[in-house]
Amino acid sequence: MLTATKAKISSGKLLINGQWIEGSGKAFDTVNPATGEVLTQVAEASAQDVDNAVAAARKAFEDMAGPWRKMSASERGKVLWRIGDLIEKHIDELAELETLDNGKPIFESRYVDMPMVADVFRYYAGWATKIHGETVNTFNNAFTYTLREPVGVVGAIVAWNFPLLLASWKLGPALACGNTVVLKPAEQTSLSALRFGELALEAGLPAGVLNIVTGGPETGSALVRHPGVDKVAFTGSTSVGKEIMRSSAETLKRVTLELGGKSPNIVFADSTMDSAVKGALNGIFYGKGEVCCAGSRLFVEKKVEDEFLTKLVDYSKKIKLGDPLDPKTRLGAIVSEKQMNTVLGYIESGKTEGAKLLAGGKRASVNGDHGYFLEPTIFGGVKNDMKIAQEEIFGPVLATLSFDDVEEVAELANKNVYGLAAAIWTNDIKKAHQLSRRLRAGTVWINTYGLMDAALPFGGYKQSGFGRELGMHAIEHYTELKTVWMNL
Repeated sequence: MLTATKAKISSGKLLINGQWIEGSGKAFDTVNPATGEVLTQVAEASAQDVDNAVAAARKAFEDMAGPWRKMSASERGKVLWRIGDLIEKHIDELAELETLDNGKPIFESRYVDMPMVADVFRYYAGWATKIHGETVNTFNNAFTYTLREPVGVVGAIVAWNFPLLLASWKLGPALACGNTVVLKPAEQTSLSALRFGELALEAGLPAGVLNIVTGGPETGSALVRHPGVDKVAFTGSTSVGKEIMRSSAETLKRVTLELGGKSPNIVFADSTMDSAVKGALNGIFYGKGEVCCAGSRLFVEKKVEDEFLTKLVDYSKKIKLGDPLDPKTRLGAIVSEKQMNTVLGYIESGKTEGAKLLAGGKRASVNGDHGYFLEPTIFGGVKNDMKIAQEEIFGPVLATLSFDDVEEVAELANKNVYGLAAAIWTNDIKKAHQLSRRLRAGTVWINTYGLMDAALPFGGYKQSGFGRELGMHAIEHYTELKTVWMNL
């Protein structure tokens, strides 16, 4: 029997212009992946609903006499800070909703994801008063300066692996800059976003500034194609990112994309082995491997490969897989039956291509056969051109490869269409910095894996997307730069 829930779960409505409405489309089920049971039904926004949401956001943005335009930067910052406070106040509830909807361990939701959500809003609350232009010396008879102004209406579309955290990465800078937003959470994980909408209104966000439309690909497509949307911020798969680019071209929307990854995690013989083993496990099994920057390609220097893999497999068998609401669980349920079957398909592909299955590889039973659980899986003897080494699996599956020297591993690590993240484990600091410059990745961790901070930019190279989230650089994606000349 899985742990009983305390979170209040109600049917999901749409947030449009400060009001919760049923919407004109049909409703769909959202399922608890740990049990396979329906949690509740959520409204599926139609194209008309999306149009209404965009119209509300446009009105809130353009109304010079409206509360959002009249609100000073300092007041906007205070609203964002209050949102952070409310997230902290309701952190247990939000974490439980996220775990119920996504299947991730409550330990991750409560002590990693939700605290960072609150931190992101507080970080951008501070930025609200620090967005400014410059005066520029040009001609003696001219006064010239620049203004940094909000882009307008932002369409934010987020993935299901970190539902509220990814939303905060977009909402924080967008709202701090004075934009208005239409948010579309993933259809698999809408519940925390809807509860967040209630908290945002409670914090004093004016009607129309944040609108939330739930639904599947058709809802997202309507938002991307809408001529009233000025910018699209998307986190998700590379294939969908490409489609968003194509659709956005029709109206020349500004686009930022945080997409897939196949991140190399590189272990040298001179590293501290136990730390590297734990880092490798965390790099792939945190978040069930449903992490865009997961260290899913593990490169181990040949001279320590056997010893390292023995320890790796032994440690993997100690990972507690089970009820996501159990505080001791470290590996929860895959987000959906469809995703579970996709991951199982990759496991079969690894076997077929000749990789050696060292651990896991099967569906796990936690609550009979109703939940979507997979064993932590490790492959050895993987070649870099195998499917499991080249394609994003998005599950708890680790492909391990070997290398002889820095030159070889640099080439192998970069030989992939993705470039989101990478990690290096070594006690040779010179080697670590030299290799970090050669890796084509947006983030490189040295002797750690997965650390993030609201002040540091995150994003990818190559087909992992473009643009940066978090930090000061995100502000650039949510503002327009205007030049003003005055003849003196």
